[in-house]
Amino acid sequence: MFAYELHQVMQAELIRRADAERLLREARQARRSARLSARRSAENDPEGRVSTRSRFARAA
Repeated sequence: MFAYELHQVMQAELIRRADAERLLREARQARRSARLSARRSAENDPEGRVSTRSRFARAA
C-alpha cells in the first residue's frame, strides 16, 4: 500500500511541475508576442527611433 501512495504523491508532483512549466511557457509566449506587436506598431509610428544601428562600436 505504501508504494501505491508514494506513486500517487510522485504523480501529483509531476503533474504540478508540468502545469507550472506550461504556465511559464504561456507567459513567455504572451510577453514575446506583445513585444513583437509593439515593435510592429512602432515601425509605423511617424515619430520613433531614427536609426537602427547601435551608438557604440562592437568590441573585438
